[in-house]
Amino acid sequence: MLDFAVVFTGLAGGIAVGAGFVAFLSVLGLIPRLTQLTKSVRLIPIYEWAVVLGALVGAWCSLRDTTFYLSSYWLIIIGLLCGVFVGMLAAALTEVLNVLPILAKRVGMVDRIVALLMALVLGKVVGSLFHWIYFVK
Repeated sequence: MLDFAVVFTGLAGGIAVGAGFVAFLSVLGLIPRLTQLTKSVRLIPIYEWAVVLGALVGAWCSLRDTTFYLSSYWLIIIGLLCGVFVGMLAAALTEVLNVLPILAKRVGMVDRIVALLMALVLGKVVGSLFHWIYFVK
């Protein structure tokens, strides 16, 4: 009976997290927006499978305590890909919530929104580099 409760709880939690992930991607419209920007509408099934397989592999690796024995040079590629993912997710979130136009209006920079955007991007890059150079051993 206890095994059934554990399986049921794990399955219910997985369904809840999966539904939240799908809702998050649907609300942000990340995949359709990327296909518009890159003019790759014909690759939508590949994007969908990449999301599904990425979620499955990530879940499997987190459940199995997986260790990859790779060269440290792979960290550069993996770090860049993770940074691209986080950056695109943040950009999609700000686009959906219209954060930049509201911020530009509040600080009186409506006519210089490109400068505001570049300041945000450069601040993020410099802050990340500072953190990695001085605090990560």
